[in-house]
Amino acid sequence: MRIEINDLTKKYKEKYAVNNFSVTLGSGVYALLGPNGSGKTTLMRMLCDVLRPTAGSILVNGTDISVLGEQYRDRLGYLPQHFGFYPGFTGMEFMLYLSALKGLPKLKAQERCEELLKLVGLYDVRKKKIKTYSGGMKQRIGIAQALINDPDLLVLDEPTVGLDPKERTKFRNIISDLGESKTVLLSTHIVSDIEYIAGDILVMKNGELALNDNAEDICHRIDGMVWDCVVTPKEADVMSGKYIVSNIRHEDGMARLRVVSDTMPCDSAVLAEPCLEDLFLYYFKEESADDNTEV
Repeated sequence: MRIEINDLTKKYKEKYAVNNFSVTLGSGVYALLGPNGSGKTTLMRMLCDVLRPTAGSILVNGTDISVLGEQYRDRLGYLPQHFGFYPGFTGMEFMLYLSALKGLPKLKAQERCEELLKLVGLYDVRKKKIKTYSGGMKQRIGIAQALINDPDLLVLDEPTVGLDPKERTKFRNIISDLGESKTVLLSTHIVSDIEYIAGDILVMKNGELALNDNAEDICHRIDGMVWDCVVTPKEADVMSGKYIVSNIRHEDGMARLRVVSDTMPCDSAVLAEPCLEDLFLYYFKEESADDNTEV
């Protein structure tokens, strides 16, 4: 599947939620990174044909998704950020219900639902009501339902919310395998999830595509801007108010800081290898300062 997003725009009154966003997607895992309010969810909703754009187009193999209609949606799997459940259903009942909505034959649906519940580790609790599930379990069944129709395009909005580290590791492995043959667009605030599994990073800022690069190269954009510093606690307090400090660790009466800065922050500073979290903090320092956006 080849997906071309051309000058996609969504405007609400005088505000642009997404503005002239263009990118081409093929097979693989694409990570969508940006702070709250950057337009990620609006973009995903348009890609899933839930929200119509103000301008621009989305083409699949050369045909607009508005023309493809149901044919396009049949090839799509979607996990929205706030996914609705039927709490009185058991896990299996819920999966079978959604399978029926997606037109799967009964026998095939039963087999597919069992397979997916095993995949996300919920098979043993398939007969328990969803209202008894933990937040992480509900998120896992949300991931399972997005895969029911074996989609060619999988769109996941904050899919690892509520998952513990072990569950996130399992999820990353699942998504990495799916990216071998499918197009996966993944939005998350948990930067480590992106670093492990994404082939390409799409960075959104103020509704626009600010950066588009592969995961290996994108961090090189801030080479020479990440520093490791060992200072006194008093100096650390001063530097925290002056620079972007991504990490502070106290050791032997001193403070070790990881600082993102265009200039050398102190005499003891040593250059460090940049990571994706450093890139996020550098490009969104204004947003981080204003609303304390979680990375």
